[in-house]
Amino acid sequence: MVAFSSGRGPFRVRAGRLPPVRRAIVWAAVVLTALLLQSTVFAQIQLVGAKPDLVFLVTIVLAYLEGPSSGALGGFVGGMAEDFLLNQPKGITALTLTLLGYAVGALRQYIASPSPLLPVAVVGAGTVVGEVFFGLVSFLLGQNVGSFAFVLRVALLAGVYNAVLTPFLFPVIRRVVESSRAKAYRW
Repeated sequence: MVAFSSGRGPFRVRAGRLPPVRRAIVWAAVVLTALLLQSTVFAQIQLVGAKPDLVFLVTIVLAYLEGPSSGALGGFVGGMAEDFLLNQPKGITALTLTLLGYAVGALRQYIASPSPLLPVAVVGAGTVVGEVFFGLVSFLLGQNVGSFAFVLRVALLAGVYNAVLTPFLFPVIRRVVESSRAKAYRW
């Protein structure tokens, strides 16, 4: 453990581990990058009225790798940022992604398969469930969401989109997660 002093007292930093604030900044950068890509590059790509939702993908992968608290926090931040950036009713996406991140993080302890297709299935299924929940909450709050068949079709297509993007983005996100964790050094 390395100790150093600043004008306000001693601080302790473990060798090889990012301080919590820096780790939060790294995760905020990942979520904001996903949001910017979603609102610029992937906004032009539509298939039968559905687009990929990278904030859902990042939230699910974060929860899958880090657990329920990180998933819920990442989902809340990403959801609020998406609500404000895309001028949507405030809080619906944040609620959806917070609950989705927590649920995926809590379920990860029951998943013991080493299959490389598991993250693809988790992201696809999580996106479908999250999009349906978002449509249900929007409907209950008086937003115009169309018919349930439309919401289900959009949810399924968004799930397929995110599942297709997962093999490309999962390794990148996993590398960011692993670089922000504590490293054990052996002599």
